[in-house]
Amino acid sequence: MSVIPDNQRIVITGVGLTSPIGNTLAQMRRSLLDGVSGVTSIETRFMGRVLAGVCRFDEKQYQAGKERRRGTRAGAVSIFCSHEALKDAGIELKDRDTSRVGVFIGVTEHGTVETENEIAAIREYNYDVKYWSHHHNPRTVANNPAGEVTINLGIIGPHYTIGAACAAGNAGLIQAAQMLRLGEVDLAIGGGVSESIHSFGIFASFAAQNALADHADPTRASRPFDVDRKGIVVAEGGALFVLERLTDAKARSARIVCELVGYAMNSDAADPVLPTPQRLSQCMRKALDRARLEPSDVDILNTHATGTELGDIQEAEAIRDVFAGCSGVFVNNTKSYIGHAMGAAGALELAGNLPAFQDKVVHPTINVDRLDERCAMTGLVLNKPRTASRVNVILNNSFGMLGINSVVIVRRWAD
Repeated sequence: MSVIPDNQRIVITGVGLTSPIGNTLAQMRRSLLDGVSGVTSIETRFMGRVLAGVCRFDEKQYQAGKERRRGTRAGAVSIFCSHEALKDAGIELKDRDTSRVGVFIGVTEHGTVETENEIAAIREYNYDVKYWSHHHNPRTVANNPAGEVTINLGIIGPHYTIGAACAAGNAGLIQAAQMLRLGEVDLAIGGGVSESIHSFGIFASFAAQNALADHADPTRASRPFDVDRKGIVVAEGGALFVLERLTDAKARSARIVCELVGYAMNSDAADPVLPTPQRLSQCMRKALDRARLEPSDVDILNTHATGTELGDIQEAEAIRDVFAGCSGVFVNNTKSYIGHAMGAAGALELAGNLPAFQDKVVHPTINVDRLDERCAMTGLVLNKPRTASRVNVILNNSFGMLGINSVVIVRRWAD
């Protein structure tokens, strides 16, 4: 039993998402267990054909046409996921004091898509700035995705985005939990979103690094841990969670999805791109310590691995260090299905594993034909789902550029 008082225990009571393999958690889960990839071929400005994880949700389901036209893709993803998460939690904001509701959304970058599009548009007018969009500033300010949510939903509590590179999905969850524990809010929406496939600059930059994946069969392109991996498949998406203090969730007889029991963030302070195994290990250990858990208590570990050679190897080294001798830990990867959803990655990947608390099935890493032995890990689940005897604890890794690392640990709810 937890020694933390109930008014400091944080639980997740709702999940809303859009991913390349589904717009609900049930759809996403089915695809994960069936080995269905969401990677496809798209055309992007200046580069032609590229591979990407593409979301297909109704942008106008929760937005009027005018609101959508002046907003952003990241905002649309955030609004969709927020509505779906609140609906999943059984919460009507009209019954709430929305000054006590906070929105905390992790992003890798924001404004790139809109700026590229606006420059392309003004180019048609010989760069005459009188044709520059008056929506540019609110579209590109860093708090835009969270701000669009508050305007759409009438939330007057605090909102901001957390710029944490590809660790941002976990960072949004962590910030939401911290604001609840501080008593700043009574209800929090937290997680991460990404609009990255709509920016040619992201594809071009990865291509310049020789880190952009390609494959004749798009569904086979994202292949972490495989000897023949070629790099990253860029993806879009979002996953936002409703978080509450346990006392508040119990008071309204809420369905509790899981409890957030541990988290940590740290910095490599080394290379802008390459991770440092020692700091990755340190981050996992810190999260375990905060959760009052031993490595052997973890049942599923979702890896961050993106399909880059050094990134995959460095994370595997860190996992072997922390979980040495832990034969009961199942290790999997979600990017092999959807690509790398950047700011949404950590949140989406956590969400995809949550149903294992009920069905005890561990989805595999797909597209591994020849395992890179430098990435071999005890418990690595490849190509076919595995059934576990128990799933009580899930650890979710999410790491980003400039050496930012995040780990979130959730536990199956048991009163």
